Formats: sequence, C-alpha cells, structure tokens
Amino acid sequence: MGTRAWALLLVLCGTIFLEGIDVAMLAVAIPSIRSDLDLPTDTAAWVMSAYVLGYAGFTLLGGRAADLLGRRRMFLTWLTVFLAFSGLGGFATEGWTLIVARFVTGVSAAFMTPAALSLITTSYEEGEQRNKALLVFAGTAAGGFSLGLVIGGLLTQLGWRWVFFAPVLLAGALLVAATRLIPHQPHQPRPAESENAEPGNAEPEKGPGRPRRRTEGFDILGAATAAAAMLLAAYAVIRLEHGLDGWRLTAGAALAATTLLVVFVAVERRTPTPLVRLGILRTGSVVRADLGALLFVGAFFGFQFVLTLYLQELRGWSSLQTAIALVVLGCDAILAPTLTPRLVTRFGHAKVILGGFVLAVVAYGLFLPVGMDWSYAAMFPTLIIAGTAFALAYGPLTIAATDGVAESEQGLASGLLHTFTQFGSAIGISAVTAVYGLASSGASAGSDPDATLSAFRAALIVPVVMVTLGALLSSFGIGSRTKPPTAGAPAAPTTAAATVIAATPADAIPGASANPARQGSS
Repeated sequence: MGTRAWALLLVLCGTIFLEGIDVAMLAVAIPSIRSDLDLPTDTAAWVMSAYVLGYAGFTLLGGRAADLLGRRRMFLTWLTVFLAFSGLGGFATEGWTLIVARFVTGVSAAFMTPAALSLITTSYEEGEQRNKALLVFAGTAAGGFSLGLVIGGLLTQLGWRWVFFAPVLLAGALLVAATRLIPHQPHQPRPAESENAEPGNAEPEKGPGRPRRRTEGFDILGAATAAAAMLLAAYAVIRLEHGLDGWRLTAGAALAATTLLVVFVAVERRTPTPLVRLGILRTGSVVRADLGALLFVGAFFGFQFVLTLYLQELRGWSSLQTAIALVVLGCDAILAPTLTPRLVTRFGHAKVILGGFVLAVVAYGLFLPVGMDWSYAAMFPTLIIAGTAFALAYGPLTIAATDGVAESEQGLASGLLHTFTQFGSAIGISAVTAVYGLASSGASAGSDPDATLSAFRAALIVPVVMVTLGALLSSFGIGSRTKPPTAGAPAAPTTAAATVIAATPADAIPGASANPARQGSS
C-alpha cells in the first residue's frame, strides 16, 4: 500500500481506537463521576447502559445508511456528533445530561463505525491488501480498549471530566484528517434494472465515497421498525442479568421486540426498496460468521467480566491494578496484524477461526479451578492464550462476514456483524450474571468468600460452553473453500462488546460494588 492508503487506514483505525478508549476510560471513571455528582446507583448504571442501547439499537440502520446515503457523508457527520456529545458529557453537572450524552454518543458510534468498516472494504483491493487492512483495524480496536483502561485510570486522577475531553481532542484531529483523506464520490445516475433483477440488488459502487443510488426513496417504515426492535431487544437482553426480578418487564420488552421484528420482515418483503435485502441472510458463510462472532465475543467478555469481579471483589485489587493486569489480553493488538495474516494466507480463514475457538476453550477451561489465592503467574497462561485466541478468531471472522456480499451492501454486512456482536456480548454478560446469581442465592455470597468463589466458578462455565458451541459451528466452514478468501469484511469492534460490559448495572451482582473496572477489557 502507498503512503496515502496507509494514511487513510490510520484515520479509520483511529476511529475505532477512539471508540475503544472512550468506553474504557468511562468504565474506570464512573465511581468518581458518581461520587462527584452524587448520582444514585440506578442513574450511574444508566450512564453506562445508555451507550449500549444507542449503539445496539441503531447499528443495523447505521450500516445500511452508509450504503444508501454515502459512506464519507455518514462517517464525517457522525464523527462530528460523537465529538460534540463527548464534549457535552465533560460539562455535565447532572445525571440526566450524562445519560443523554452517552445515548447520542452510542448512536453516533452505530453510524460511524459501520461507515468506517465499509470504507475499508471498498477502499482497499480485494485479497491480501484488504485482509491486512481489516486485521490491522481489528488489532487497533483491541489495543484501544486495553490502553484506555490504563489511560482512564491516569486521567481520572487529574479529574473525571478529562475522560470526556480527551476523546474530543482525538476526534477533532481525526475529523480534520478524514476530511482531507476520504475522497468524494460523484453521484452517478441509477443504472437501469432488468425486469428480473432482485429488488435492492443494485450495481456495486466504484469507490469509497458516495454510492450510486439504488432507490429514489428511503425505507422509512423499515428503518423505524428496525431501530425500535433493536432498542427493545437490547433492553431485554440487558435486563436478563436481573433474573426473575422484574421478569414481566423483561418479557414484555422481548415480546415487543419480537413483534416488531416480524413487522420489519413483512415490511422488507413488500417494499420495492428495502432497507435490508433479506436475501443476504441466505448466504451461509455470512450467517455462520455472524453467529460465530456472537458466541466468541460473548464468551470473551463474559469471561473478562467474571475475571475482573474475582480480582476486585475477592482479591481486593484496585481498578488500576486490574487494568494493568489485563493489558496482556491486548496481545491481539500485536498478533492480529502480524501473525494472523500469515496464517490466513496459508490455511484460509475457516481453519484459523476454528483454531481460535479451540484455543479459547483451552484458555477458559484452564481458569475453571481458580483458587482463592492464585498468583498472577497462575493466571497468566489463561490470559495470554485468551488474547491469542482473540487474535486468531476475531480478525478472520471479520473477513468471513461478507464473503460473497456485493460492495454495494458492505455497510449492511458491517451493520449485521456489529448487531450480532453487540447482542453476543450482552448475552454473555447477562448469562454469567444470571448463573452467578443462581449459584450464590441463599449462600450469602457477598459475605462468604468461599461461596463467592464457588459462584464465580459456576459462572465461568458459561464462556466455556459458548466457545465450545462456536467451535462446533465454525467446523462446518472447514473444507468449504480451497483457498483463502479474497473478500474483506467489516469488523465488529471489540469495544462494541466492551460497552455492554460497561453497561452492567453496579448492583447487578450481589456483593459487587459500583466499581466499573470489573467490567473487563479487550
């Protein structure tokens, strides 16, 4: 790649790095924010949850908007919104202001990130060049969150408002660079469609900027039902961690989400210009990659959630100590752009994905017998193997996720992958929380360290089961291709899953404090 191509990739990677440090720094700073603004527990929890709802609720719409309205336009517009509302959070003096700022920041990330990923898939040549760009992007996502935990701890010492202002400075620099580096794509007339053309299957665009319009209108009803369904589904999944407490509200949200999804499908089947061409879901490799990402990311962050609880609630480690200890999980930031491309070139993405799942099974399995006084050396094998597994599985899953998808639907494929990983991480966190609650009920786990440890061990079974299922699913992709794929795919940022961890209410687990450093890293 030439100098300008690398510069463009640096800007796009800077966007996912920005999102990563933004989420991680807030996770570390929330106790200080809560104390300074005298926020109740439920308000502090909603400061975190609002981001997840905004992100998960609008990711699918954001991905398709990039295809239909222009990737450059969506990227620059929503990066500006991200900058503005991050700054608003820094000036907040009340909880509701923070909640609004975080919700809109999440919505902006839902539009900005798929646009960035589809810019990569349409800016770099198919094959090795595009795959390398995607793997660099994936590694940057992981590095952003890992470093953000440490940076957040340091900035919080200066004052929690710097946790909001620092992303503003980085976003401003990225916005200036992006304006110069992302080329415009002149509007071209919509090509004539044959009588037998499938609705919504337009001619691919020729560049990374503004796409050819495949429709004279926009599927407003489909967009509205999709956003409402995703918002309600995300809310229902987040509430699963409460178990039977308030189950009627959880069930009602899930039922409403399901109803709206049915309506959405009906709308998309009938409209001549659908927001989502349902035929994309008939592509086996896409569905397999999306489900694999759901299971892998959910297991990864479910494990980290339990691990950080163990370190802080049982071992008494500070949030900064925990963040530094978990930095080793960010080894994928180095391995993803260096080792993984070579393995994909030699073996193909399907085998590398399966290898990542197998390593994850080993890593989480090694931690099942965790003891009350384990040294860091005893934990290290699990941490380094888990980070390596992430490097092997995560990047190639992003490549596989749009295998066979036209360039004109790269944003849609990105939105789908983001949606699956968002819900995967939410399911992983909610599942380990629910299992912990069941295992510790009636055992006074909050005051009995042995009972708490036993409950943690029970919760650790969840990520083991998820990656085992993922390994079985990914094994179906072995042998489906005789050579590595040539089509790149948009990645689901690690930080998107991390936001779900950050969104877990402080009182979701008996005996757990409001310290958000228990919320994991990548």
